[in-house]
Formats: sequence, structure tokens, C-alpha cells
Amino acid sequence: MPVLPMPVIQKKNNMMNKKYLIPVGIIAIAIVTIIVITSNPPSSKRGKPMAVAAMSVETLVLKPQDYQIQVSSFGVVKPRTQSALVTQASGQILSISPNFREGGFFETGEVLVQLDDRDYQAEVKIAEAGLLLARQQLLEEQARTNQALADWQRLSNGREPTSLVLREPQLAAARAAMLSNQASLEKANLALERTQVVAPFSGRILEKNVDVGRVVSTNGQLATIYATDYVEIRLPINNSDLGLVELPEQGKSVVAKVSFESDLIGLQTWEGELIRTEGAIDSNSQQLYVVAQIDDPFDYQSNQQMPLKIGQYLTANIAGKKLAQVLVIPTKAIYQGSYVYVVNDGMLLRREVITRWQNSQDSVVRTGLESGDELVVTSLGQVSSGTPVTVVGDVSKAKIGQGKRNSDEPRKGKPAAKEESKP
Repeated sequence: MPVLPMPVIQKKNNMMNKKYLIPVGIIAIAIVTIIVITSNPPSSKRGKPMAVAAMSVETLVLKPQDYQIQVSSFGVVKPRTQSALVTQASGQILSISPNFREGGFFETGEVLVQLDDRDYQAEVKIAEAGLLLARQQLLEEQARTNQALADWQRLSNGREPTSLVLREPQLAAARAAMLSNQASLEKANLALERTQVVAPFSGRILEKNVDVGRVVSTNGQLATIYATDYVEIRLPINNSDLGLVELPEQGKSVVAKVSFESDLIGLQTWEGELIRTEGAIDSNSQQLYVVAQIDDPFDYQSNQQMPLKIGQYLTANIAGKKLAQVLVIPTKAIYQGSYVYVVNDGMLLRREVITRWQNSQDSVVRTGLESGDELVVTSLGQVSSGTPVTVVGDVSKAKIGQGKRNSDEPRKGKPAAKEESKP
């Protein structure tokens, strides 16, 4: 075995000493640290650091209430009756009514157009003359019949006369001739009457097609008119809202009220009611339509606002059923249409909810919330359930003497001061 030199042996011994000294030093430091900690325990007067709330929120304490459903819809104003005004006679237009203009109002029976009636007056006179002649012939035939009966009774030796002997066929022909001439006179008078085109109902001129001097033929269209006693608006209803509206079906006496709005000329409102339900689902929208009615829509004196216009777009709120003792929450408090946040013991909790009905402002809760729950109405982002929060205006942290808050209103006030752990 070779013998190592002395310097090499010393170097090797130094390396081995360092290898064992490092772990021993670490163990010694750990022992000293434990002794220091155990010899200086924390003071019992010091409190543990408290979890600091990350955010402040406003809440709404829920309680059941009666709620009136308002179903939103929309529609276009249409006249109750719209038709073409035509003439049943022919001739030249001699005069028109001052109301026979686009937008003009007229009353039932008003003469709107007057045709040249001279030819028709002549026809009436001819018919009158024919009737007088037929009446004279009938009188003469009645006299001949009476004379034939008297002659037969004097010369017949008691035999029964025949109809030809008594001139009954000739008498019947004379009566028929008189009736025919009488019908001709009535027809001539009717044609003369039709030279005056009268309004069939109270209405308004939508479009005028003729004027004075124009020669029109029978069944010529003079104008387009519509009735003004009331207008109709066809309103679609979502399938989910059908059960919440009293539809005007046959045999129902309850009529749902409808309020209409338009911003065509400033904000204007009208009141109406549902009058009927259409008999079939619309093939394009797959929705059911109802028809609402507005009475006297063109009466400026009563309404003191700009009258409705045919074709005007209106938004509608249909008064639905009144729900008893339901939980109503702001629609903005629902996230992604499926969940809300509530506060329980200072912690934010997520609750899945199912709504029975909702609009842009309110939502009626079917399941997921209970009376007394403290709903968060502050807009939040993606927040984890269990996050500590501070309720703004919490009664337990409010100043003494502060008034009580209505449980139906969102909590308001200054944010509570955050508690900090003392050193």
C-alpha cells in the first residue's frame, strides 16, 4: 500500500471536517430559533388579525308582495274599417264636399260627390209616365172584367163562368204591367239618388282619386276612406306570457286594459283595451296575436294631444294578472340569467334562481330565493362565493340615532370603516 504524502493527508482531513460541520450548524440554528420563540410567547392581549372585507355592497331584504304583471308588446295603428268609396252611377262630377280632401273628416250621410243627374231625372219621368199608362190600362181591364161578369150572370142561365169569360188573364196581365212600370220607376229613382255619393259612416279621407269635372263610370273608385270611431292595434304576445294575460275569448267578461305610448311627436299616451283574440297562431312568428281598441283616437278636444295617425308605431303595456305574495327582484341583479348573490353573515353567496316572469326592470322569482334573504343589488363582476363583504348602511354598524331603514329599499349610507389589526 502506497504511503500518501503529509500535505495530501491534511487536505483530505479538512474536507471531511467541513462535510460534517455544515449539517451540525443548521441543526444548531433551528434549536436556537425554537428556544427564542418558546421563551417569548405572544401577549394574550393581542387580537388575531381579522379578515378585511374586499368590497362594499348594497342589499335588498326580500319579502313577499302583490305584483301587477305588465306584458310589453308593440303594434301599428290600423283603422277599424277601411274601404274604397265607389260610385254606383256614371256621369260628370259637378261638385264635391269641402271635406272631400286628403285628411278631411266627414259624417255619416254627408254628400261627398255630386254627379250630373239630368239623364237620370229624365229616366224617372219616363218611368212615371209608363206607370200612369199601366195604371190606366189596369183600371180599364178591371171595368171590362166587371162588365163580363154582369153579362154572364144575365145570359148564362145559372152556369158557372170560365176564367176566359171573366177576362181574368187579361186583368192579371194589366196588373203585372203596372207592377213592372212601378219597379222601373223605383229603379230610376234609385239611380237618380246614386248620383249623390254619400258617406256610409263617419270617417276620414285617406286618399282622393277624382275631382270636379272628371267623368266617372259605374263602380269607379273615388277615394279611400276609413272609420274614425276607433282604431285597432294588432299586438303579439310571447308564448311564455299567455298564461299571465286575460285573453278576450268568447264568454269572458273580463277585459284587459292596455296603455300605449309613442314618441313620434314628443311622448304621448293613450288608453285602450283588448277586444278580441285572433283565431290562429301567426305562421311567421309562431305567436298569438290579440287586437286592442282605442276609442276616439282623433278627438283633439278631449285628448289635447296630436291625434293618432294610421300606420303609426306604438308600444303597448298590457295589464296582466295580479300575482299574490311573490318575491320580486331587480332584473339587473340576475347574472347570466341564472344566478344572483346574497349576503349571509358577511359572506357573499351565489344562488341559482328560476324566474316566473321578468321584464327589463323587474323579475318574479319562482325558486332559488326565500323571504328574508339579503339580495345584493350592487353590480358585481366574477366574484367567488364566500368572499367577505361589507354591507353599506348595515344597521348593526350604523351610528346611534340613525333612522330605521325600510326593508324593501336598498341599503344606503357611508361604507363601514374597515377594522385593522393592532400591532
